[in-house]
Amino acid sequence: MIRPGATLGVLGGGQLGLLFALSARRAGFRTIVLDPDPQAPAMACADRTIVARYDDTAALLRLSESCQAVTTEFENVPAASLEFLAARGVVRPSALPVAICQDRIREKTFLSEHGFQTAPFIVVAGGDRPAPETIVPLLPGILKTSREGYDGKGQWPIATIEDLFSVTDTLAGPFVLEKKLDLERELSLVIARGADGETALYPVSENFHERGVLHLSAIPADIPLEVSGKIRMIGEAIAQALDYTGVMAVEYFLDKSGRLFVNEMAPRPHNSGHYTIDACVASQFDQQVRSLCGLPLASPRLLSPCSMGNLLGDLWPDEALPDFSPILSEPRAKLTLYGKNSPRPGRKMGHFTVLGETLRESTDLSQAILTRLYQNVSALPSGKGVPVEKKPVPR
Repeated sequence: MIRPGATLGVLGGGQLGLLFALSARRAGFRTIVLDPDPQAPAMACADRTIVARYDDTAALLRLSESCQAVTTEFENVPAASLEFLAARGVVRPSALPVAICQDRIREKTFLSEHGFQTAPFIVVAGGDRPAPETIVPLLPGILKTSREGYDGKGQWPIATIEDLFSVTDTLAGPFVLEKKLDLERELSLVIARGADGETALYPVSENFHERGVLHLSAIPADIPLEVSGKIRMIGEAIAQALDYTGVMAVEYFLDKSGRLFVNEMAPRPHNSGHYTIDACVASQFDQQVRSLCGLPLASPRLLSPCSMGNLLGDLWPDEALPDFSPILSEPRAKLTLYGKNSPRPGRKMGHFTVLGETLRESTDLSQAILTRLYQNVSALPSGKGVPVEKKPVPR
């Protein structure tokens, strides 16, 4: 068990590293962050920093010698770096689940082999032309890069065989071609799991996306108890099958016929779980600190219904700080900014959380705030304004 006063290492200095470091500091731990970007947000609040590539052996050795345990804030850290550190100290999560989650082919194969239902898919190598009879049942579909795609990047809608070959003939791949589902809802579950197998499950979140980026989350999701229970059971089973220690998220699709599919896993705290900072007894980052240190997990209890809106770089059209008065003037809303210096369209710059007496009250207010924030932004990069027509009203 690692106690307050110790130093904890983090691979990655983005907003997840920042929020982890803040939770660690509040609990009495020191932090050291390794990131190739000297301006990464977490660098501002870490006790020590190492500016280096994630595969820099000398830097990794310095990190391992400077702290009692190491975690990661995003899944694209090389698994070999985690293995190198694990040979010298405590690393949570371990390299294997991170390696599985950072490769869509390995991830979907793992899920299928363990009996977790995913959307139908095939693997397509770059330059490969699968037989039409294997492609047609998956149309319309979505083609995804095997590695490093996120927030809608590295994804292409595929309506015809020609659409597929226009991508796979020109890019290296490999890819996953996944059947597009007739979706009713997109959902996620944040799970904390200790080294002793103890778990803490947060409420299921319903998520609304724009251009592949999370736009708004509503918690707890307005879904039947049996669906929520199934989501929690599957999430816990996945964490157990991975022998996972740390905080992870599982994303789900619920189609219009009521079938539940696992979309993907994230071996780290999740954007849809940021509401836990303001609306739960312990945040997902508090749990990340506890699981890393071998401490008992805290309560994930939700204090009130809530919703969370993402603040993207689109709000900084001239790189000037936006007018946040729609958030700051609302007593039920809380603002969190990540301290990023270079806003750009689609980049996550911060979020806000609204706590309400009811889910409807909270989501109505969050949508009103988003509308006011974007009213001075004439158009998003997609050519659309804020999607008021997709207002997420609980049923």
